[in-house]
Amino acid sequence: MVFKRLLGSIGVGGPTVDTALAPGAVLPGGRLAGEVRLKGGRAAFDIEHITLELTARVEAETDDGEHEGAVVFDRFKVGGGFRLDEDEERTLPFTVTLPWETPVTELHGQPLGIVLGVRTELGVAGAKDKGDLDPLRVAPLPVQEAVLEALGQLGFGFMSADLEYGRIGGTGQQLPFYQEIELTPAPRYAHAMREVEVTFLANAGGVEVVLEADKPRGLFSAGHDALTRFTVGHAGVEGRDWTAEVDGWMRQLAAGHGTRSVPAPHGPADAYGTHADKSEHGHDHHDHHSHHSAGPGAGTVIAAGAAGLAVGVVGGMVAAEVVDEVGDFFEGDDDEDGADEEG
Repeated sequence: MVFKRLLGSIGVGGPTVDTALAPGAVLPGGRLAGEVRLKGGRAAFDIEHITLELTARVEAETDDGEHEGAVVFDRFKVGGGFRLDEDEERTLPFTVTLPWETPVTELHGQPLGIVLGVRTELGVAGAKDKGDLDPLRVAPLPVQEAVLEALGQLGFGFMSADLEYGRIGGTGQQLPFYQEIELTPAPRYAHAMREVEVTFLANAGGVEVVLEADKPRGLFSAGHDALTRFTVGHAGVEGRDWTAEVDGWMRQLAAGHGTRSVPAPHGPADAYGTHADKSEHGHDHHDHHSHHSAGPGAGTVIAAGAAGLAVGVVGGMVAAEVVDEVGDFFEGDDDEDGADEEG
């Protein structure tokens, strides 16, 4: 996308910037490459800095309901400290490393509904202005893909995915939000859970897999959430029986072994208005049935790949919705800058 918005403090004739990302998806913790293309304005300008921001659309639950907003989760200075002459064209290649916890946006090329972007901030003459967002595609790490493949093999179905503002206590989480992949239970576990949420917290050594099951109300017990956590390394992914291993995890989760139960009501709000941790795991609990109504149900899924997790795409319907959401997010975020665009 080309940023042709005029810098407010400079006026007509300011420089423009176009950031192009290398094609294809990148991995969490991997290298993101691209180039920043500058075009000089009607006079020479000193370019003080060129900074890339990684932005995510994140949900936050507060006392007055659920809200969505853009969160910047990393910044990289990729250039600056030079003069851009009148009408001069300059290209600056860059390579930056994504955080290990960067959310996954697709599986087998199918979008999950997670919206990430790269925004370019240009510092000129003491002013800062931000350009358009370029969509960022992120594929799963081998461990993440293996776990999701195993869940698909076991019969779990994809419902939706989102990013939740908050932290999961007792983990090594670094970002101020975490990704939840919500699944319908496999038939063999339908009696023990209504849905399952999977969160991956990756780091240089491996991946923490946090599992949360929405347990149904029993004859003598109220409904509640059960949580458990497993840590796996990056090495030796191909040599493990992931279907058997993940099935063991789910059996433990269904039986409540090694898990902690969390009652359903909301906890008190923190200083930012978001709901505080409720369990020793510190998981920010919320009503999982109130904000996924737009996602596909269990009857509208097909397999993504021969042995992949069932992803909700029927005749392009969900894919089109995802594209619309991406567009709305990027356009809406630009409008907040309060500037007009040309061309």
